[in-house]
Amino acid sequence: MALLNFRKKDAPVAAGDSAALHAFLKDYSIEVMPRTASKVEDFRALLPEGTRVYIAHIEGTPIEDMVETAARLAKDGFDVMPHFPARIIKDQATLADWIARYQGEAGVKQALLLAGGVAEPHGDFHCSMQLMETGLFDKAGFTRLHVAGHPEGNKDIDPNGGDANVMQALRWKQAFNDRTDAEMALATQFAFDAKPIIEWANALSAAGIMIPIHIGIAGPAKLQTLIKFAIACGVGPSLKVLQKRAMDVSKLLLPYEPTDVLMELAAHKAANPDFNITNVHFFPLGGIKTNATWAIENGGASATPAAQA
Repeated sequence: MALLNFRKKDAPVAAGDSAALHAFLKDYSIEVMPRTASKVEDFRALLPEGTRVYIAHIEGTPIEDMVETAARLAKDGFDVMPHFPARIIKDQATLADWIARYQGEAGVKQALLLAGGVAEPHGDFHCSMQLMETGLFDKAGFTRLHVAGHPEGNKDIDPNGGDANVMQALRWKQAFNDRTDAEMALATQFAFDAKPIIEWANALSAAGIMIPIHIGIAGPAKLQTLIKFAIACGVGPSLKVLQKRAMDVSKLLLPYEPTDVLMELAAHKAANPDFNITNVHFFPLGGIKTNATWAIENGGASATPAAQA
């Protein structure tokens, strides 16, 4: 099976495969940024009611823009999960202020905690574990805390390759999960090949990491766009696949859709109900509307009447 999907629009999908994919896409989540969210007139026309919407906090984005976006999405009936990037949070007082703003203006009770995509910390924090250790999220009554997962490794954490540091951090997070009431999940970086994803997820289970996995998937986009984001995000093996595909001009001109990778993961989940990947998290690299439309078309049971209109 090809690692990337260039399926023609009219290609038939078997009924069983379709049912598995619909089940796998149930309760999917999607990521937005304030500047991209501001261009969407009405999210209710695109996403099922109650969809979890992550709000990415990129360095330089004012907290006011983040909170405003969170409040808008919450008002429209979505399950809002803002990023808390440790390395751009100056100190504990700043963290407490952000939490209070999100709660006061948007009723936020969940967060994605991650190191953040900057090389040098702006203040006291450099990793998500330090944010968790403050106890501020528990004190504020947050019920769900997600942390980052890396199916293809992370050179920032393990600069010499391998996964020793990543696994040490995951064991700490598993212990945190075991000793607290927080509902946790691993929200992962995007990847394009199902087999290594399955192997990685199974390896975590074998190592005693039982935190549910919300697998990151790149939404429909031009191949050139995917390559740009893959380079920026440090995607390794998948980048090589994209570059190889880009050398074929006939495929370079075709849009990418995540059908193949998701169908393979969905089939594995259907055959192995205890498989630890429980949800799909979309990175709408080709645009929110394009991604949302694809998700509705491939997981119609999850779509609200408003989204289908």
